[in-house]
Amino acid sequence: MTTSPPDVRTSTLELPEVDLVHDVRGPLPSADGRPPLLMIGQPMCADGFEALALELPDRTVVTYDPRGLGRSTTRRDGRTDQNPDDQTADLHALVGHLGAGPVDLFASSGGAVTALHWAATHPEDLATVVAHEPPAIWALPDAEAVERASAEVGAAYAERGFGAGMAAFIRMTSWQGEFTGDYFAQPPADPAQFGLPTEDDGSRDDPLLSDSSDAVTSSRPDLDALKGGSPRLVLAAGEETGEAITARTTRGIAAELGLPVTTFPGGHGGFASAEGPWPGRSVEFGARLAEVLASDVRA
Repeated sequence: MTTSPPDVRTSTLELPEVDLVHDVRGPLPSADGRPPLLMIGQPMCADGFEALALELPDRTVVTYDPRGLGRSTTRRDGRTDQNPDDQTADLHALVGHLGAGPVDLFASSGGAVTALHWAATHPEDLATVVAHEPPAIWALPDAEAVERASAEVGAAYAERGFGAGMAAFIRMTSWQGEFTGDYFAQPPADPAQFGLPTEDDGSRDDPLLSDSSDAVTSSRPDLDALKGGSPRLVLAAGEETGEAITARTTRGIAAELGLPVTTFPGGHGGFASAEGPWPGRSVEFGARLAEVLASDVRA
């Protein structure tokens, strides 16, 4: 028997600095008394979680577009940067507006960085936090080399445009293990090898490749606050990510907090649809997420 997906209700929360567009799938309060499940990414918007949300039709799922991105581009703060402190304030306000807390949280990539800040500053908002592959460079033993590689990505984007910048980004985030001289000895990444445009369209406002998101990878949460035991915190990494940056950062944070690393299907985007442009394993990922959220252990 197939369960029909719940209707999606889209609303806008007008805050002093931004209009936050968000979606709710299912009733609030939830029909079965379980916390609503909020899914966040950075710089990914709500549409990146559509496939995963469909795998959890029995949960009330909330998604949103982060400040300055997607449908939440109306900003009144006069800024274009992205940082976990702003995202935390926005999410705290959103949960309060919905009357939904405490919520379960699935947070991936830059969203997982925000999740750690949120858990440290407003633990009352959150029940269980699954932080999936937060790219926290500070947690790496070779952080200085990774910063150098990241600067090269930014330079490729600034000098030659989106295709060159994204090719450099893909190569950096796919690199297995610590960043040694072998990495830096490579010639510039070729956009054509990744099916990316070789022409420069002149734009320089991509939130992933420009310097507008530097705070996401550099900011360090209050680790002592995270060790307090509330909310329940799960550090997660994809089984296919191997020794790439985001798996290593996850292990570094887990070691700092004295927590295990929980394995999820796929790689960094394992929650995406198998039919999408960056194929994931949303069916298996959804089943694993449901299992982890139902568990009482931090593993």
